[in-house]
Amino acid sequence: MKIGIVCYPTFGGSGVVATELGMALADKGHEVHFITYNQPVRLDFFTHNLHFHEVLMEEYPLFQYQPYELALSSKMVEVVEKHQLEVLHVHYAIPHAYAAYMAKKMLQEKDINIKVVTTLHGTDITLVGSHPTYKTAVEFSINNSDVVTTVSKSLKEDTLRLFNIKKDIKVVYNFIDTEKYDRAHDTECNRIAIAKPEEKILTHVSNFRPVKRTHEVIEIFAKVNKEVPSKLLMVGDGPERFKAEKLAKDLGVAKDVIFLGSSNEVAKILCYSDVFLLPSETESFGLAALEAMAAGTAVISTDAGGLPEVNIHGETGFLSAVGDVVDMAKNTLTILKNEDTLAQFKINAKAHTKLFSLDNILPVYEDLYKSCSVTV
Repeated sequence: MKIGIVCYPTFGGSGVVATELGMALADKGHEVHFITYNQPVRLDFFTHNLHFHEVLMEEYPLFQYQPYELALSSKMVEVVEKHQLEVLHVHYAIPHAYAAYMAKKMLQEKDINIKVVTTLHGTDITLVGSHPTYKTAVEFSINNSDVVTTVSKSLKEDTLRLFNIKKDIKVVYNFIDTEKYDRAHDTECNRIAIAKPEEKILTHVSNFRPVKRTHEVIEIFAKVNKEVPSKLLMVGDGPERFKAEKLAKDLGVAKDVIFLGSSNEVAKILCYSDVFLLPSETESFGLAALEAMAAGTAVISTDAGGLPEVNIHGETGFLSAVGDVVDMAKNTLTILKNEDTLAQFKINAKAHTKLFSLDNILPVYEDLYKSCSVTV
């Protein structure tokens, strides 16, 4: 099939999933065209079936903010027409599903009937989409998509609660390439480069937005480090990074906290880790937690959103209420203080990720594309 993928080309979960999906589809022989304003950060062009089309924004003094949706929908029309795409898979309701609807209507004027699959990822629904300014447009875009998916049962419930949705919504979980994490363990893991043999390694990966509550990662680590000598790896970048760095200094743990910035080597970094900390205020799914588990890392997280569907309490890690730093620190110590307990949680975490393997999820998307394709 010929498939167009529209996503945010960033380190965020939706961009990562969209990029990994596109590369996997290309490996299966599909022709995949990415349409966005920058090359996605994890996109690997080692296969000839992958193509990237940049959405260019022209400066025009009339507009205080350049109309990206207009440029995006026009680019979609161009790519669909030129490359005879069968399906547009858009990730995020705003602005992508809305732009896809406009592209679809423009293409109908040319007697081209493109199908639109919309995947909802979280903040497009719970934070942005539910705002009165955008709610009507989001609701309209979802209802006028040919297929709608969400990345968790929790997000599906939120979508149905916040909007008047007339379409069937299918839950298709995020996925990971589990073999990539196996390879990282086999060839790249060298803990001594990070910590002394007697020290444990905790990790956090995010875009450092307020919703990730990165200051609480530092607070949890400070409590843990008092009882178990440890290092903390902070992976990512964003508006809350300076606050987290300052708090590490204020709590006296700065020497044991390593800020690594944004990285494409997450699998290699996670192979060092014993416990992954994710005290998020909300997570539609929790891809970062799943990646950690695939690397054999126990997860300490909140019970927000779709996280209970990923992190099984008492088996792959522990769940706590949002903001309960004391409980998260206590649960971390429960895992770290006993080597047998730590080993079992790591085994459980890795085993659980098989449910979210690329081999299980990719055929689901392929079937969805075929179900709405004009060629089938």
